[in-house]
Order: sequence, then C-alpha cells, then structure tokens
Amino acid sequence: MIPNGYLFFEDETFLDSTVAKMNALRKSGQFCDVRLQVCGHELMAHRAVLACCSPYLFEIFNSDIEPHGMSHVTFEDLDPEAVEILLNYAYTAQLKADKELVKAVYSAAKKLKMERVKQICGDYLLSKIDSLSAISFRNFASCMGDGRVLTKIDAYIQEHLLEVSEQEDFLKLPRLKLEVMIEDNLSLPSNGKLYSKVLNWVQRCLWENGDKLDKLMEEVQMLYYSADHRLLDCSHIMEDHGVFSAEEDHNQFVQKNPPRENSSVPRLQSTGSSDSTSPSNTPKSCRREWKYIASEKTTNNTYLCLAVLDGVLCVIFLHSRSSPQGSPSATPCLMKSLSFEVPRESEEHPLTSMHYARSGLGTVALHGRLIAAGGYNREECLRTVECYDPKDDCWTFTAPMRTPRARFQMAVLMGQLYVMGGSNGQSDELSAGETYDPLTDTWAQVPELRTNRCNAGVCALDNTLLVVGGSDPCGQKGLKNCDSFDPVTKTWKNCAPLNIRRHQAAVCELGGYLYAIGGAESWNCLNTVERYNPANNTWTLISPMNVARRGAGVGVYEGKLFVVGGFDGSHALRCVEVYDPARNDWRMLGSMTVARSNAGVAVLGNRICAVGGFDGNNFLNTLEVYRPETDAWSDCVVDVGPSEDVCSSP
Repeated sequence: MIPNGYLFFEDETFLDSTVAKMNALRKSGQFCDVRLQVCGHELMAHRAVLACCSPYLFEIFNSDIEPHGMSHVTFEDLDPEAVEILLNYAYTAQLKADKELVKAVYSAAKKLKMERVKQICGDYLLSKIDSLSAISFRNFASCMGDGRVLTKIDAYIQEHLLEVSEQEDFLKLPRLKLEVMIEDNLSLPSNGKLYSKVLNWVQRCLWENGDKLDKLMEEVQMLYYSADHRLLDCSHIMEDHGVFSAEEDHNQFVQKNPPRENSSVPRLQSTGSSDSTSPSNTPKSCRREWKYIASEKTTNNTYLCLAVLDGVLCVIFLHSRSSPQGSPSATPCLMKSLSFEVPRESEEHPLTSMHYARSGLGTVALHGRLIAAGGYNREECLRTVECYDPKDDCWTFTAPMRTPRARFQMAVLMGQLYVMGGSNGQSDELSAGETYDPLTDTWAQVPELRTNRCNAGVCALDNTLLVVGGSDPCGQKGLKNCDSFDPVTKTWKNCAPLNIRRHQAAVCELGGYLYAIGGAESWNCLNTVERYNPANNTWTLISPMNVARRGAGVGVYEGKLFVVGGFDGSHALRCVEVYDPARNDWRMLGSMTVARSNAGVAVLGNRICAVGGFDGNNFLNTLEVYRPETDAWSDCVVDVGPSEDVCSSP
C-alpha cells in the first residue's frame, strides 16, 4: 500500500520470526552481554531485552560503570529453572512452568519486579487452592507480601475452616489455648467480637506486660469474661480495682494507638518457627500484623479460630465454662458442632460500635466492608479511619487520612477511595483532597479543588469524580458549582451548575445519572431533588421528597434510592424514604431506632447500614441496619450460627 504517496508495508511474520531468532541466540550465547549467576548456574542473555522486562535489572544495568561491557548479576536465592522460565518469557511472551515450579517462578518474578508474571502465578495458585493446600499457600503468599492473594486465600479459609482444620499443615500451626470463665447469666459475644477481645488481650500481654507469644502458648491461659464485657486475666480477678484501672488504661491505649492489619512496618506471617525474627525477639516499636481470619463454634462451649498474632499464623482454641472449678488438661477436642444439624434458638447481640463517635463523616462500602473516615465530635475533627467487617461484626483501623476533616463525603472510583474538601476544624473549608489505595493502605494527595468548600456532595460517575454544591467560603449559603475530576489526567473541569444552591445534600449515582437530594440553600432545608445527565451535561428537577432535610445519608439498593435521617431545621430525623425512578415518586419507610443527622450510610449485601451522626444531644458511634424484607431497622445481630453475616444475605 502507498497511502499519501508513502510506501507502507507491515510484515505480520516478522515479529514472531525475530523473537524466535533472538531466543535462539540467547540459548547459544551469541551477542549476549549479560551473564546471570544463579546458585552456581550461568545463564546468558541480552541486556536490552531483560531491561525491558525487569525494572529490577533495568536499575542494575542503568547504574553499570562500564555500560558497554559484559554485565554480571548474581542471585543466591533464586531457582535456576525458574529464572530460565522467566528468560524464555522475556523473549517469547510465553510463560510455561510445571506446577511444582510455579512458586519458584513467582519468587523470581518478585525479585525481578515482573508484576504481570507475579499476578499470573498468583492467579494460578488461587485456582489450585483446596483444604489441603490452603495453609501452605497462605504462608507462601504471606512471605511474598502479596495482599491481593492473601485476601482471597483468607476468604477461602473462612468458607472451609473445618475442612482446613483437619489437614496436617493446620495441625502443625502453633496454638494458643484459652479457658474463659463466664457468669451463669452471661454468654460470650459472637465470633468476630469475641476474637477482637482475644487479640486485644494478647496485645496487652505482649506490649504492656512484656510477655512473649511462645510463652503464652506453653500452657492453657485462664481468663475471665466480666459482666461489663471485658476479657481479663484470672490472676487479677481477686484484685480490688487495680485490674479495672489497668483495663481502662488498655482501652485508652488501643483507641489512641490502634493496631492496623496493614502496617507499614516490616512484618512476618510465619508458622511460628523460632529464629531471629520471631515475635519474642521483636522490639515493641516494630509491631507486625494482627489479623482475625476465620472461626467456628465447634461445640456448645468450644471455639476454633485462625488468626495472625504479631505476625505469626496461629490456631486459637477457646473453651468457655460457667463454673470456676477445674481446668482443662488438654486442648479441647475438635468436632463438628451439633448446631450445624439442629437449629439453635436465636440470640440477639448488639452490633459492635465504632471506636470513635463521628458526625459529618465519609462512608462507603468497599469489598464487602464499610469504611468510616474522619468526622467530628465535640472535641475535634478526626483523621482516623475505621473498617467494619459484617462477617465478624468488628471494627478495625486502617491508615489515617493525611488531614483531619469533617463535613465531607467519600466515593469509590476505580478501586480507590476519594475524599474532597470538608473542614479541618480550624479553617472553614478545605480545597485539598485525598485518595486511599486499599492494596497499600496509604493515602495520597489529590490536586486541589478550584473552590474551597465543605458540605459538598462527592460521587463517582462514568470513571470521573464529581463534586456537587457545598458551602461558600463564608459558610452562609449553598453553592451551585459542580466540578469533575479525571483520575487519569488528574485534572479538574467545570460541569453544568445545579438549578438550586445546595450544601449538605445527599449525592449518589443510579442508572448512569447523578442525584442531588435535599440539602439547604442557606439554613432553609430543601425537599427538592435534581438529576444530572452526563450525556447532555444538564440538571433536571424531579419529584421532591416528602420531608425537607439536610445532612441526610443515601444508599442505592435494587434500583432505588434510600434517603436516611438528616436534619429538618429543628430536629434530627429518624425517618427514611425511598425513591423509585421508574415511578418518579417517594414513599416513607420504617424509621431508624435513633435519630441521626450527618450520619454515614452504605449498602452491604442486602442491608442498608447507618453509622454515627448526631441525635440532637449526643455524637454517635453506633451502627444499625435496615432489612428491606421486613421494612425494619435494628441495632442488633441475630446470632444463629458461625456462618451468620451481620449485613449480608442470611
């Protein structure tokens, strides 16, 4: 072909032919300028090819003092066969490895920073996971520091814990044996909350009392579950008030310095081998991973749990008894609970509350969990971020935001969390935003908004982030301004303005449209609702709500908008209403158990969750859920067995 007078020819066979010839040259050692020494084996290759595939080798070659000479790179910790497989991949784009070599290929790819190969190997291992290999695969993924693979392996273990517990790898894990005494009129909390208390007790033993994990595992530990729902050492039960003061100090310690599952400090997840990096030899300043993974109630009074304690993968056996007499002589016997065959009588337990009371917080659902960030109480704006796992009914901390902020909203865009604007408690509005990467547990700065604002709506739409309305710089009236952020180019642009000035509006996406619901013009609350169409960049007023409100939360479930709580200008609200876009109408639903303005709302499974807020008198840290099938809100979870999910399908 000769388009526009120029000769143009594309040889479809050239690339394959060239690649094959270059690989043949590599294997014969011709024109090679790099020599890899791998555990006594010598592998020849071409520096330019390897530099294109491996960022690790690129850095080495780029720093060579004599770039035109022969490069020598030595690896003492890689499998020569695995490196040969990666060399073949670098030349042919074909990854061929026997199943016995996949882990070695993964390790070599990690060393050479070949991320695509790591992902392929990780996916292969996940496809082969079963109860026999689960612990082995988890130990490997932990050593590799692969959070993505670890999360999926843990999900598998949660579903198959009893089968996994029967395998040899599981039986070899170090184990912590606990005997818990409880009063006759008390019962232990649900699994997630129970093991949150166990992890806190172990942390106190290690961090405050100076105990060592391997010492705790040498014998059965006697504990006491008090009437005020605390887990205490039996040795302290007879002390007057000293134990309670110590426990109160511990609670403050946990709140001020919460252990994070994804810490940035070095951590170990091993099977408990004793070496220089064991927990007993780790300084207190180097706190490693603490994680509840899965648990089962195996008999009426015996529990089995798999957890990571200070970086060590461990089994926890817990036996409860109401009588303080006697002591177990051995680990409780593992058996399948009778409750799997015979229905038990349901027991209600309060849903676990956040560590901090929060109003004006940012809330989203991400990967089946509820994220609650920032907010304010009577004292200050917060940086802390908490994550609620409905399967365990427990809250854990993730990395805090870079800036304390409240009166903002949060959205999920391309797997990342975005917060924009808000107030830091010192200046009226913020222009800065942040984004959170759940894979690395880190926050990063986002280019600033064109206008400082708080109380703005934030929502993801068509792979962009929209910021809608908010308060003016004086905080006296709402704004019509709408801005769109492109996460790829990291640039802002203007969108069509709202029809009505709004701050503290509830904002969400449904069916490819963006909805701005209620809010206030100045301090006059609105019941009006408008919808944004990105196709023609226009806002259109739709049917108004039954109740005017600002500071409401909103969630989307089964193609409808659920608007929750808020403030009507005089009172915090309990009432809830739902919008059906097919009918363009609103109807009232069952009210919440408490009034909540500026609360967080998110949808987990088939449950709508409302958390935090202000009830008119108090700042709240409580959580409640709405069940559409019963049109009722509840602040309790019905404990009907170890597989019950708090906010997901029964």
